[in-house]
Amino acid sequence: MPTFDTFLTEQRPRFIDDLKTLVAQPSVAATGQGMIETAGLVQQRLERIGATVQQIPTGGAPIIYAEIGSGSRTLLIYNHYDVQPPDPIDLWTTPPFEPSLRDAKVYARGVSDNKGDLSCRLHAIEAWQKTIGPLPLKIKWVIEGEEEIGSPHLAAFAQQYAATLQADGCLWETGGKNEDERMTLTMGLKGIQYLELRVRGGERDLHSGYAAIAPSAVWRLIWALNTLKDLNDEILIDHYYDHVRAPNEAELAMLKAMPFDEAKRLAALGIERFINDEHGLDVLKRLYYGPTVTICGIQSGYTGEGMKTVLPNTAFAKIDCRLVPDLTPEICLSLLRAHLDRRGFGDVEIVPLNGEHPATSAVDAPIVAACQAAVREVYGHEPVLIPLSAGSGPMYPLTTAFGIPTVMAGVTYPGSRAHAPDENIRLDDYFEGIQFIRKLIEMFARV
Repeated sequence: MPTFDTFLTEQRPRFIDDLKTLVAQPSVAATGQGMIETAGLVQQRLERIGATVQQIPTGGAPIIYAEIGSGSRTLLIYNHYDVQPPDPIDLWTTPPFEPSLRDAKVYARGVSDNKGDLSCRLHAIEAWQKTIGPLPLKIKWVIEGEEEIGSPHLAAFAQQYAATLQADGCLWETGGKNEDERMTLTMGLKGIQYLELRVRGGERDLHSGYAAIAPSAVWRLIWALNTLKDLNDEILIDHYYDHVRAPNEAELAMLKAMPFDEAKRLAALGIERFINDEHGLDVLKRLYYGPTVTICGIQSGYTGEGMKTVLPNTAFAKIDCRLVPDLTPEICLSLLRAHLDRRGFGDVEIVPLNGEHPATSAVDAPIVAACQAAVREVYGHEPVLIPLSAGSGPMYPLTTAFGIPTVMAGVTYPGSRAHAPDENIRLDDYFEGIQFIRKLIEMFARV
């Protein structure tokens, strides 16, 4: 039987081909492109390593549930097989679903979010079985196909299969190295409430000369939006901050211990300063524990070339609200409705599009200790512990609601360009990720 390292070296070309095959298969949840085919491909990959696999219908893309191994500990793994739309296509150096190897990186839509992590974990388990033997723990694997559109069916699945999903810890999708090439481990996610604010004026668009006497839907929307935040970027929704929990001592200690190079972060974001010219710990507290109300887009009237003098009869804004503990989607919507009504904007319609609860996890859980130990073994340094991600995901219904401690760790780096053209991962990170999963299995089985 070859050693784990020898097997990785020998199988490296095949493993890269496996990854390329997975990312070459489109799986765009927003349009439905390739979803059934990708679910079948993922099932085949799981069955190839000996897992018992089910495709569970949801009313949307199927959820793939798999089990493999046995032991006194159970590790739940979460991934998703759907990807973002590849647009704008013309900004890709090579076609998004034709994986390209350049500069020791794999470029393709979905390779960093989240097919690289998924494939890496499959390869790690295969390598363990071929070189070490049977898995020393039980793995339960949930792989959904709707993460990029808000996981509309995951909560119902989790409730239906609550008894089946019980585990001692969960390895979540995504994560990787920071700007200093240090591995990060994240223990939670902000929640989100995505919504539209819609305003309707008259029955139809009017000649703009009538703006002297006819109400403007656009101005009405702008006036409503102006009540939501002030010039210091503070949220003005009545009682909003009453439902925002400050970081506790353990979480604050993690923030204080986090390395934070302001110049590198500003450069990575392409901005010149942070909001309110804040620095250091204040920036981190705002990033991880500050709620947001973000205008993602506004649409109304004529925006083409040249002139069209028109008074639009409709206007809408797309807004996402990132939610921190203890701010829930339900509270967010209720407070926003009351806030607008109180200011005379009862005519502004709120259309909820997606909501996810914030999710937090115990910092001292065995899964965290196992991940820390695995990082030390594989990467040779202490991981950076992050209590809460600035992004959102469906962690709450799958793990937090059941008290399953969860850690995010993956194979990305700051240049991975998730959701953007030329999305990529580095091959060295991918194969280090396989070693990380090997050590995590070993450590978690015995902690």
